[in-house]
Amino acid sequence: MIGKSKNGQYPALPVPFPAVALIGPTAVGKTALSLRLARRINAEIVNVDSIQIYRGLDIGSAKPTLEERRIVPHHLLDIVEPDEPFDAADFSRIAQRAILDIRSRGKAVILAGGTGLYLKTLTEGLAECPGQDPVLRRVFKGMAAARGRHYLHDLLRQADPESAGRIHENDVFRVVRALEVFYATGRPLSAWHKYHRQRRKGIMGPWIKIGLMRSRDELYERIEQRVDLMMEHGFVDEVRGLLDKGFNRKLKPLQSLGYRHIIAYLHGELTLHEAVEQLKRDTRRYAKRQITWFRSDPSIRWFNPEGLIKKKDIWRAIEYS
Repeated sequence: MIGKSKNGQYPALPVPFPAVALIGPTAVGKTALSLRLARRINAEIVNVDSIQIYRGLDIGSAKPTLEERRIVPHHLLDIVEPDEPFDAADFSRIAQRAILDIRSRGKAVILAGGTGLYLKTLTEGLAECPGQDPVLRRVFKGMAAARGRHYLHDLLRQADPESAGRIHENDVFRVVRALEVFYATGRPLSAWHKYHRQRRKGIMGPWIKIGLMRSRDELYERIEQRVDLMMEHGFVDEVRGLLDKGFNRKLKPLQSLGYRHIIAYLHGELTLHEAVEQLKRDTRRYAKRQITWFRSDPSIRWFNPEGLIKKKDIWRAIEYS
């Protein structure tokens, strides 16, 4: 076990390689590359997929196979039942423990997955800002209603230019929250976030973000192929088994991509062909949303996975790109 220091924080542990966040849209090829890279840098893999954490949701989430897990140890797979509550804060807490354990054994860490919110929460944390101030919140909402969103955003620009540059004026909820924090504490929201990120670095140690991307046509073709393989490998039976165990179709993981489509088929709301076609369409749309999320992060270094996986030394290709 790793002991905490007097201030309650875990010490950062030196390792030969920084933690690598290997990210990208669904079906881009993260699993294959993460296995190759893990073997090169003596790493273990921490799952960053919000559906793969659930037991029994295997085929539909493209969870690494048991054989792949034997090649490289994986963490945060199959850790909760579909009806157990779980959110990004829970993920971050458990993932931090896994990372500390991996690093304490002299291993490097690869964070692999496509759930941008989970990665953001893990690497940046949830800022320990003050709670809501109902009076200030009512005042700022009243200003937005009476004088317009642009006026409220200008007010934020004067108080916290950095947050104003990041938050669109149409996002009234976040504008109000940033103003609320500033006027309640005298400290900009952006300053709270910076402080929290510095604290988080002590736990995470050095790390880099590697993004994987393919052409749109190639990615969409891989999505089509993945869905077809899911069906061939028994996806319908997997979903039927979850329902037979008594899990309610309204549970969050069963409302996720793929599972809700097959449940609709099993309940006679769609034909199998309709379910599969809608799944392919919605997966393409989901991949577009993932790309938009990740593209907004300038710290991500982008690679074509085929180009990387053909390299004799993947790490050297990344390090000297």
